[in-house]
Amino acid sequence: MKINLLLLSLIFSCNLIFSQNINVESINRFDTGELLEYRLHYGIFNTSYASLKLNNVILDNKSVYHAAGYGKTTGLARLFFKVEDYYDSYFDTSSINPLFFKRNIDEGGYTKNLEIVFDQEEQMAYINNIKENKRSEVKTAANSQDLISSLYYLRKFFKKEDIKENEYFNINMFYDSKNRFFELQYLGTEVIRTRFGKIECLKFKPTTKRSRIFRGEGSITIWLSNDQNRIPVRIQADLLIGSIKADLNNFDGLIKPLVVKTN
Repeated sequence: MKINLLLLSLIFSCNLIFSQNINVESINRFDTGELLEYRLHYGIFNTSYASLKLNNVILDNKSVYHAAGYGKTTGLARLFFKVEDYYDSYFDTSSINPLFFKRNIDEGGYTKNLEIVFDQEEQMAYINNIKENKRSEVKTAANSQDLISSLYYLRKFFKKEDIKENEYFNINMFYDSKNRFFELQYLGTEVIRTRFGKIECLKFKPTTKRSRIFRGEGSITIWLSNDQNRIPVRIQADLLIGSIKADLNNFDGLIKPLVVKTN
């Protein structure tokens, strides 16, 4: 089972860059040293592992955030379908706009190795396809986010007061050398059981269509913690046969303690 399916769901489905203007305010929701780890399972079987680690680094003489995403299949799943994916995003600590993005994946023999330099002022993406030895330039939208930075952009600037229950929003992200647009529906709050206890979450469903993988409309559901951290707690994808989940399995370095309900 491809880990990329859930890793993409985890990140781009949360990329709420709305067609409406967001009431942007600077709220500390993460900092260097934060670690989020996820366990992916298909029914009772653990299939994969994914993590996001945030640090400060120097890029072009400027202090920026570096978010490193990593995923791999584990156990018996690795014997049948070996996956090892690396994602790196370097983005501005204030605006969260990406400056440099890397994607290096190997999924059962399917490989991709890309580097993207973002020029936010000129709204351009300079793409280096290392595997195919090709370079290209693509015009981007204002404040375009990459696959990883989008999650942190949401966590810093999103306010649930700007969303009405059952309302749809446009989503914009630059992924795989293309500008991509999605719709996401906000479904309100829900308390879910986790290994850490009961956590109140914001619940979302991105628009999906029936395919050779997904069961149909609204096949993916995302739960974000309804606290200052706004971390993804669970992702579920309903497949043609069964469903696959990504559950928060471990965390460290949160800006605030994760809020767990006592009753």
